[in-house]
Amino acid sequence: MSDDPAIELAGSVRRLIDATIRTLADDATIRAARQQIDVLTEQLTTKALAGPAGIHHDGRISHVAGNVIIGRRNAIAPPLTMHHRDDGDVETDFTLGAAYEGPPGHVHGGVCALILDHVLGAAVHQPGRPAVTGTLTLRYRRPTPLGVALHAEARIRETQGSKIFVDGFIAHGGEVTVEADGIFLFPRR
Repeated sequence: MSDDPAIELAGSVRRLIDATIRTLADDATIRAARQQIDVLTEQLTTKALAGPAGIHHDGRISHVAGNVIIGRRNAIAPPLTMHHRDDGDVETDFTLGAAYEGPPGHVHGGVCALILDHVLGAAVHQPGRPAVTGTLTLRYRRPTPLGVALHAEARIRETQGSKIFVDGFIAHGGEVTVEADGIFLFPRR
Protein backbone atom coordinates (compact mmCIF):
# COMPACT_ATOMS: atom_id res chain seq x y z
CA MET A 1 0.00 0.00 0.00
CA SER A 2 1.12 3.52 -0.79
CA ASP A 3 0.72 6.64 1.27
CA ASP A 4 -0.79 8.26 -1.85
CA PRO A 5 -4.28 6.90 -2.70
CA ALA A 6 -3.82 8.15 -6.28
CA ILE A 7 -0.92 5.71 -6.73
CA GLU A 8 -3.17 2.90 -5.51
CA LEU A 9 -5.83 4.15 -7.96
CA ALA A 10 -3.30 3.92 -10.81
CA GLY A 11 -2.71 0.25 -9.88
CA SER A 12 -6.45 -0.41 -9.99
CA VAL A 13 -6.72 1.30 -13.38
CA ARG A 14 -3.75 -0.75 -14.63
CA ARG A 15 -5.69 -3.91 -13.67
CA LEU A 16 -8.81 -2.46 -15.35
CA ILE A 17 -6.86 -1.88 -18.58
CA ASP A 18 -5.67 -5.49 -18.50
CA ALA A 19 -9.22 -6.74 -17.81
CA THR A 20 -10.61 -4.57 -20.63
CA ILE A 21 -8.21 -6.16 -23.09
CA ARG A 22 -8.76 -9.74 -21.96
CA THR A 23 -12.47 -9.80 -21.02
CA LEU A 24 -14.88 -12.27 -22.56
CA ALA A 25 -17.87 -10.78 -20.69
CA ASP A 26 -21.18 -10.39 -22.51
CA ASP A 27 -22.24 -7.06 -24.03
CA ALA A 28 -24.62 -6.17 -21.18
CA THR A 29 -21.87 -6.63 -18.59
CA ILE A 30 -19.47 -4.51 -20.65
CA ARG A 31 -22.06 -1.72 -21.06
CA ALA A 32 -22.81 -1.72 -17.30
CA ALA A 33 -19.08 -1.55 -16.48
CA ARG A 34 -18.64 1.33 -18.92
CA GLN A 35 -21.41 3.30 -17.23
CA GLN A 36 -19.78 2.79 -13.82
CA ILE A 37 -16.40 3.84 -15.20
CA ASP A 38 -17.91 6.96 -16.77
CA VAL A 39 -19.46 7.95 -13.40
CA LEU A 40 -16.13 7.43 -11.61
CA THR A 41 -14.25 9.37 -14.29
CA GLU A 42 -16.65 12.29 -13.85
CA GLN A 43 -16.08 12.21 -10.08
CA LEU A 44 -12.31 12.24 -10.49
CA THR A 45 -12.27 15.08 -13.04
CA THR A 46 -14.42 17.52 -11.06
CA LYS A 47 -11.15 18.67 -9.52
CA ALA A 48 -8.14 17.96 -11.73
CA LEU A 49 -4.96 19.65 -12.92
CA ALA A 50 -5.04 21.52 -16.20
CA GLY A 51 -2.29 20.34 -18.53
CA PRO A 52 0.58 17.94 -17.84
CA ALA A 53 1.02 16.72 -14.27
CA GLY A 54 4.77 17.33 -14.42
CA ILE A 55 4.34 21.09 -14.52
CA HIS A 56 2.23 21.37 -11.38
CA HIS A 57 3.48 20.87 -7.84
CA ASP A 58 1.10 20.92 -4.89
CA GLY A 59 3.17 19.05 -2.34
CA ARG A 60 1.64 15.67 -3.27
CA ILE A 61 2.40 15.38 -6.98
CA SER A 62 6.03 14.98 -8.01
CA HIS A 63 7.41 15.98 -11.37
CA VAL A 64 7.28 12.35 -12.54
CA ALA A 65 3.66 11.66 -11.57
CA GLY A 66 2.56 11.41 -15.20
CA ASN A 67 5.82 10.18 -16.73
CA VAL A 68 5.09 7.50 -19.35
CA ILE A 69 7.73 5.16 -17.92
CA ILE A 70 8.00 5.77 -14.18
CA GLY A 71 4.96 7.92 -13.42
CA ARG A 72 3.57 6.37 -10.26
CA ARG A 73 0.16 7.91 -11.02
CA ASN A 74 0.25 6.88 -14.68
CA ALA A 75 -1.68 3.63 -15.16
CA ILE A 76 -0.12 3.00 -18.58
CA ALA A 77 3.45 3.35 -17.31
CA PRO A 78 5.23 -0.01 -17.22
CA PRO A 79 5.85 -0.98 -13.59
CA LEU A 80 9.56 -0.10 -13.48
CA THR A 81 11.57 0.61 -10.35
CA MET A 82 15.13 1.63 -11.11
CA HIS A 83 17.95 0.34 -8.90
CA HIS A 84 21.34 2.09 -8.98
CA ARG A 85 24.09 -0.37 -8.13
CA ASP A 86 27.33 0.54 -6.37
CA ASP A 87 29.27 -0.02 -9.62
CA GLY A 88 27.21 2.73 -11.34
CA ASP A 89 25.10 0.36 -13.42
CA VAL A 90 21.31 0.59 -13.36
CA GLU A 91 18.88 -2.34 -13.36
CA THR A 92 15.19 -3.10 -13.06
CA ASP A 93 13.07 -6.24 -12.89
CA PHE A 94 9.51 -6.10 -14.22
CA THR A 95 6.67 -7.97 -15.87
CA LEU A 96 4.58 -6.61 -18.74
CA GLY A 97 0.98 -7.62 -19.36
CA ALA A 98 -1.56 -7.44 -22.16
CA ALA A 99 -1.43 -3.63 -22.47
CA TYR A 100 2.10 -3.87 -23.92
CA GLU A 101 1.45 -6.58 -26.53
CA GLY A 102 2.70 -6.33 -30.09
CA PRO A 103 3.05 -9.70 -31.80
CA PRO A 104 0.72 -12.18 -30.05
CA GLY A 105 2.17 -13.15 -26.68
CA HIS A 106 5.12 -10.75 -26.98
CA VAL A 107 6.04 -7.19 -26.03
CA HIS A 108 5.74 -4.57 -28.78
CA GLY A 109 9.20 -3.55 -30.03
CA GLY A 110 8.38 0.12 -29.49
CA VAL A 111 7.66 -0.59 -25.81
CA CYS A 112 11.07 -2.28 -25.55
CA ALA A 113 12.62 0.84 -27.10
CA LEU A 114 10.76 3.09 -24.66
CA ILE A 115 11.97 1.05 -21.69
CA LEU A 116 15.57 0.89 -22.90
CA ASP A 117 15.64 4.63 -23.61
CA HIS A 118 14.65 5.22 -20.00
CA VAL A 119 16.98 2.61 -18.48
CA LEU A 120 19.99 3.88 -20.45
CA GLY A 121 19.09 7.46 -19.53
CA ALA A 122 18.84 6.50 -15.85
CA ALA A 123 22.46 5.31 -15.96
CA VAL A 124 23.53 8.78 -17.11
CA HIS A 125 21.16 11.01 -15.15
CA GLN A 126 22.64 13.11 -12.36
CA PRO A 127 20.58 14.99 -9.75
CA GLY A 128 19.92 18.49 -11.06
CA ARG A 129 21.56 17.64 -14.38
CA PRO A 130 19.29 15.54 -16.58
CA ALA A 131 20.63 14.00 -19.76
CA VAL A 132 18.77 13.73 -23.04
CA THR A 133 18.90 11.02 -25.69
CA GLY A 134 21.07 11.88 -28.70
CA THR A 135 20.83 8.51 -30.43
CA LEU A 136 19.42 5.13 -29.51
CA THR A 137 20.23 2.00 -31.53
CA LEU A 138 18.42 -1.27 -30.87
CA ARG A 139 19.07 -4.85 -31.91
CA TYR A 140 16.11 -7.16 -31.50
CA ARG A 141 17.68 -10.58 -30.93
CA ARG A 142 14.54 -12.57 -30.13
CA PRO A 143 10.91 -11.84 -29.16
CA THR A 144 10.40 -10.48 -25.63
CA PRO A 145 7.61 -12.52 -23.98
CA LEU A 146 4.65 -11.03 -22.10
CA GLY A 147 3.62 -12.04 -18.60
CA VAL A 148 7.01 -13.28 -17.43
CA ALA A 149 9.83 -11.83 -15.33
CA LEU A 150 12.02 -9.51 -17.41
CA HIS A 151 15.28 -7.81 -16.47
CA ALA A 152 16.87 -4.67 -17.93
CA GLU A 153 20.31 -3.20 -17.27
CA ALA A 154 22.41 -0.28 -18.49
CA ARG A 155 26.00 0.80 -17.99
CA ILE A 156 28.09 3.75 -19.09
CA ARG A 157 30.67 2.59 -21.62
CA GLU A 158 32.62 5.85 -22.00
CA THR A 159 32.41 9.62 -21.74
CA GLN A 160 33.68 12.11 -24.34
CA GLY A 161 33.08 15.66 -23.21
CA SER A 162 29.31 16.16 -23.00
CA LYS A 163 28.61 12.83 -24.73
CA ILE A 164 27.96 9.73 -22.64
CA PHE A 165 28.01 6.35 -24.43
CA VAL A 166 25.73 3.78 -22.77
CA ASP A 167 24.96 0.09 -23.38
CA GLY A 168 22.01 -1.92 -22.11
CA PHE A 169 19.65 -4.80 -22.66
CA ILE A 170 16.37 -6.49 -21.79
CA ALA A 171 16.55 -10.19 -20.91
CA HIS A 172 14.26 -13.06 -20.00
CA GLY A 173 15.58 -16.12 -18.19
CA GLY A 174 19.17 -15.04 -18.81
CA GLU A 175 18.61 -14.72 -22.58
CA VAL A 176 19.00 -11.21 -24.01
CA THR A 177 15.98 -10.26 -26.13
CA VAL A 178 16.90 -6.68 -27.03
CA GLU A 179 20.27 -4.91 -26.93
CA ALA A 180 20.68 -1.14 -27.01
CA ASP A 181 23.41 1.42 -27.23
CA GLY A 182 22.90 5.11 -27.01
CA ILE A 183 24.59 8.46 -26.87
CA PHE A 184 23.24 10.76 -24.19
CA LEU A 185 24.01 14.44 -23.84
CA PHE A 186 23.98 16.98 -21.08
CA PRO A 187 22.29 19.99 -22.68
CA ARG A 188 23.93 23.37 -22.34
CA ARG A 189 22.16 25.46 -19.76
